[in-house]
Amino acid sequence: MSETKDLLNQALSAKTDRRRFIVTAAQAGAVLAAPSVIPSKALGRDGYVAPSDRIILGGIGIGVRGEYDLRMLLQYPDCQCVAVCDPNRARREKVKALVDARNDNTECATYRDIREFLAERTDIDAVLITTGDRWHAYASILAMRAGKDVYSEKPSSMTIQEGRAVMDTAKRYGRIYQTGTQRLSEANFTFANELLRTGRLGDVHTVRAHIAPWDAAEMRFDWLPEEPEPPKEEMDWDAWLGPCPWRPYNSQYVRGGWRGFYDFHTSCIGEWGAHTFAQCQVAIGAAHTSAIEYGYVNNPTGDGMVTQFANGIRMVLHRDDDNKYWHGSCGVRYEGTEGWVSIADGYDKPEVSTPSLLADFDKLVNEYMARTQRPMNHWRNFLDCIKSRRPCVADAEMMHRSMTTVHAANICMWLKRDVKFDPVKEEFLNDDEANRLRSRAQREPWII
Repeated sequence: MSETKDLLNQALSAKTDRRRFIVTAAQAGAVLAAPSVIPSKALGRDGYVAPSDRIILGGIGIGVRGEYDLRMLLQYPDCQCVAVCDPNRARREKVKALVDARNDNTECATYRDIREFLAERTDIDAVLITTGDRWHAYASILAMRAGKDVYSEKPSSMTIQEGRAVMDTAKRYGRIYQTGTQRLSEANFTFANELLRTGRLGDVHTVRAHIAPWDAAEMRFDWLPEEPEPPKEEMDWDAWLGPCPWRPYNSQYVRGGWRGFYDFHTSCIGEWGAHTFAQCQVAIGAAHTSAIEYGYVNNPTGDGMVTQFANGIRMVLHRDDDNKYWHGSCGVRYEGTEGWVSIADGYDKPEVSTPSLLADFDKLVNEYMARTQRPMNHWRNFLDCIKSRRPCVADAEMMHRSMTTVHAANICMWLKRDVKFDPVKEEFLNDDEANRLRSRAQREPWII
């Protein structure tokens, strides 16, 4: 019996040694067969970022503004776009060409359906959403539920209810969110905010916010004439509409002609107020609340409406056609007992009541960046926060609170009377009619 056992052990030992030899030889062959030179790009050398350190990006609804955002993000070596999603084939193919040129390959994938895109691309860390207004909140929520961080263009919600849903989703899933109010990351606007914050303007009693000098607060409820609907692969009209009510296809919508229609837009107040309300609210320490009183003005746009915050500061809405308060787009002006500051796009430096207020321009901006660890670049701030998991300058709550002020101002204009709002309960006071306008019906299957 012992001799048989010894023979069996010898056989097993020989078989094991043979297996080890075969495996070792195969591994050695694989090493010899591997390329003798590994590209610097793969190793993260010669200015390239190693794959493990890159932020993998996807694009959703990349139009003209979206192309600008995408180029700003892709200027950084640690950001790589790998896929784009758009119901419009011409748009997704155009953006694919842009991305392929940046990546020096032809590997950027394209998707027509956002659900398929988010389900398949588990490799994507973050998405850039630059659809029309109607899709911003819904796409952001879908993306965050799928584990993606989000950069969404503004206006980032169509209703108070949508904004709340975006904020709650970001908190629940621990996602980084940045809304496209990029002036919060520009030196001139930051300086104006810091003048106010540091008390150099004295007691600030009034801030003024630019609203778009076209269109109206009252929007259209009709729709454009029906045209033959393109093939679904060329233009998925159902997906383009998303949560909005069904409307007949018209090519003018796709070319940007959706503005001014209630189904698709947030009015002239939302068009620029999404920027300027956020700017003012951050400046006056109201980034986590909304205005509480809204005074109706009898004109088509809301020009001259006075809103008031719980801290007593008034925010006045202006078209400013006569350049009384600023020149340029998306202007804001802050007025206090010791002076004022005014800034809009295109300024070399802000306008101030006293030249001495500009003396500490560089100091205040640099101190802001050191204190907040935020650069004067909205897109870089987004990428940095993806890595650090610190909130962005224009995070989901700041977006929701400032857009709530936008929506409440619109509701005031639509009802043609003053309204009062409780920003804690997020409801209008003793006003069922106004409260019904905090949300809109959504169309199957595009329901939050």
